[in-house]
Amino acid sequence: MLNEEKWKNFLDNDQFARHVGIELLEMSPGRAKAKMEIKSHHLNSVGIVHGAALFALADLVFAMASNSHGNIALAINANISYFQAAEAGTLIATGQEISFSPRLANYKIDITNERDELIATFQGMVYRKREHN
Repeated sequence: MLNEEKWKNFLDNDQFARHVGIELLEMSPGRAKAKMEIKSHHLNSVGIVHGAALFALADLVFAMASNSHGNIALAINANISYFQAAEAGTLIATGQEISFSPRLANYKIDITNERDELIATFQGMVYRKREHN
């Protein structure tokens, strides 16, 4: 399992997540939670949060939850479903492990707004390597 210092280093190495303003809130084995305050650079041409920004938030939670056991975990499949638009405020992504084996693991990440309304759901699968992170 990643200790606090290792997961902070792991997160610090994710320069894209830092660039778009994603902040990790919690992490434990098979779980993670992060937030992203919506800024103007997150909006698409019609004034709502770009799907790529939502995907990036969910993907960071996916990466942290799947790598929390200490082995390098790499995505082999990911998809997202969008349920409603977001325009302002803060988005929260909460992820949990659905299934886990020595080689494969599945995760579900829900993105909600400040009113706890479901904005999107992300599902992903990782291949777990023998190497440790």
